Amino acid sequence: MNEPTSYYAHPTAVIDEGCEIGAGTKIWHFSHIMSNCKIGEHCNIGQNVVISPEVILGKNVKVQNNVSIYTGVICEDDVFLGPSMVFTNVINPRSAVNRKNQYARTLVKKGASIGANATIVCGHDIGKFAFIGAGAVVTKHVPDYALVMGNPARQTGWMSTYGHKLSFNKDGLAVCPESGEQYKLENGNVVKLD
Repeated sequence: MNEPTSYYAHPTAVIDEGCEIGAGTKIWHFSHIMSNCKIGEHCNIGQNVVISPEVILGKNVKVQNNVSIYTGVICEDDVFLGPSMVFTNVINPRSAVNRKNQYARTLVKKGASIGANATIVCGHDIGKFAFIGAGAVVTKHVPDYALVMGNPARQTGWMSTYGHKLSFNKDGLAVCPESGEQYKLENGNVVKLD
């Protein structure tokens, strides 16, 4: 485990053996970081969060209150997990059947945001800078920059890296109103132009 002075943990937080926690990370009230987790630098872990064994969080990941992150989940840098959102790790759970050897992986790519009370059904990747609306239930892979909403979640648009809905012209070009960055929609995919 890292030196206790490199990150902050509230006295009510529980951190199990074998965890790696990056400098500048903050872990708040009543949160439980289970064994062998890897948490990057400058993350913020809200109140009442459970991070199950072997979960990996990149740098600058923001986890809001009441989130459970189960074994099999990997979040890359700059991911936002909204209040009370949920991951799963078994596709067909039964109380009387042990399926710990069937945990499915879920990858949340760089810069993605997942809204409050959303559910991510295991085994589905969330693309970079994708935006999952509050309360959405994700049952399939989400492309880079996609905006998805509803139950089951359906794509309703595209988002910029700054979190603004993009409006594409007849040439398939869009500009983020905040950053001025340009995007191209081509063959059902969005790419940010240099």
